[in-house]
Amino acid sequence: MLEARDRYLTLDLALRVGEILLSSGAGAADTTATMLAVTHHLGLRGCDVDVTFTSLRISYQARPDEPAILVMRQVRHRDIDYDDLTRTERVVTTLLSDEIDRDEARSLINQVVSTGHAIPRWAASTASGLAGAGVSLLLGGDVFVMGVAFLAALGIDLLKWRMSRRRLPGFYQQVAGGMLATGIAVVASALLPNLFPSPSTVITASVIMLLAGIGFMGAIQDALTGFYITAGARILEALLATAGIIAGVSAGLAVAEVAGFDVGRLVPGITGGFEYLPFMMFGGGLAAAAFALACYAPWRAVLPIGLVSAVAIAVYQVVVIQGFDRTWGAAAAALLVGLVAYSVARFTRVPPLVVVVPAIVPMLPGLSIYRGLSLIGGQGGAAAEGIISMVTAVSVAIALASGVILGEYFAQPLRREAKRLEQRLSGPRLVGPLRARSVSSSRAR
Repeated sequence: MLEARDRYLTLDLALRVGEILLSSGAGAADTTATMLAVTHHLGLRGCDVDVTFTSLRISYQARPDEPAILVMRQVRHRDIDYDDLTRTERVVTTLLSDEIDRDEARSLINQVVSTGHAIPRWAASTASGLAGAGVSLLLGGDVFVMGVAFLAALGIDLLKWRMSRRRLPGFYQQVAGGMLATGIAVVASALLPNLFPSPSTVITASVIMLLAGIGFMGAIQDALTGFYITAGARILEALLATAGIIAGVSAGLAVAEVAGFDVGRLVPGITGGFEYLPFMMFGGGLAAAAFALACYAPWRAVLPIGLVSAVAIAVYQVVVIQGFDRTWGAAAAALLVGLVAYSVARFTRVPPLVVVVPAIVPMLPGLSIYRGLSLIGGQGGAAAEGIISMVTAVSVAIALASGVILGEYFAQPLRREAKRLEQRLSGPRLVGPLRARSVSSSRAR
C-alpha cells in the first residue's frame, strides 16, 4: 500500500503530464488515457480523471473508509507545441517501460516545462510565412503572390506573438491579424496592379492559418470520443476566433472599398484540374511541413509530414475531380492520413498527432467557416449561401476528424495489454503510450 505522500506525488505527476498534453493540442480522450496509464503503472488503480477545456482533475480513494485525494490544475495556456508534446510522451514511455522511476519522471517533466525549444523563435516565424506561401500556391497563386503571402503570414505571426506577450485575449489577436493581412494585400495590389491584380488570394493564404479549422476539428474529435463538454467549449472558442477574423478582415475590406480598391471574392476550397495537381501537392506539402515546424515539431518529422500531406492532397483532389463532393474527398484523404500516421510517427519517433494535424491543415474548412459566418449577415441569397457554406464546413470537419480516427482504428495494432486499458478508455491513440503496467510501491518511489 502506498503512503499518502507517494499517492499525492503520483497523482501530481499524472496531472502535470495531462496539463502539457491538453495545452499542446492533445484530445481529451488521449489526455485521460495517458493520465490513467501513469497512475495505473505506479500502483494507483481505479483513479477518476475529469478533463475539461480549462481544467484537469484526478482523484484516488485507497479504501472506502479513507477520504479521497483530489488534485486539480488549471490549463491557462493552449498553444500548439509539438516539441513539449513529443518530449512528454517520451518521458511517459520510458516511465512505463521501467527505464526511469517516478521521481526521475517528475524531474524530466520539470525540464520540459522550464527549458526552451530546439527551434529558435525566428525559425518558427519564418515557417509560418512559408505556410502562407504554400497555401497561396495551393490556391493557384504565382511566385509573386507567394512572396506577398509569405510576408503577410510572417507579419501576422510576429504581431500575434507580440500581442500574446502582452496577454491580450486571442480574439483581439485574430482581429489584428485579419486587418494586417488585408492591409498588406491591398497595398501590394495598389503598388503593383499589373503583377498583382487582386489581393484575394493573399488575404486567403494569410488568414487561413488563423482560422478555426484546427479547433473545430478537435471539437469534432472530442465529440466522437464522448467528451461533449470539452467539444462544446472547443466549438465556442473556434467560433469566437473566426468572429475575430471576420471583424479584422471586414474592417480591412471596408477601408479598401472606401479607398476605391476591388479585392474580389474569397473563394474557399482547392481549385484546379489534373494539370495543376503537382503544384497543389507541392503547395500542400510545403504548408503542412512549415506548419509543423512553426509548432516546434522535431526536424526529423518535418519532411515526412510534408510528404504525407502532399499525397493526401492528391487523393483529395482526385476524388473531387471525379465528381464527388468535397466532403468525400476530405474523408478519403483523412482516412489515408490516419492509416499512415501511426507508421510515420513510429519512424520519426513522434506522437501520431504531430503527423495528423499538420498533414490535414491544407484541407481544413476554416475559410468556409469564414465565408459562412460573413454571408449569413447579408441579405436574401447571400444569407442562404452562407448557411450552405457553414453546412459544408461542418461536414468537411466531421469527415476529416472521423476519417483520421477510422484510419487509426485500422492501422494501430491492438496489444494484449491495451485491450484491458487503452481500448476501453479512448479507442485509437493519437498521443500517449499503448502499454501500461502496474509496479510495486517501492518501484513507484
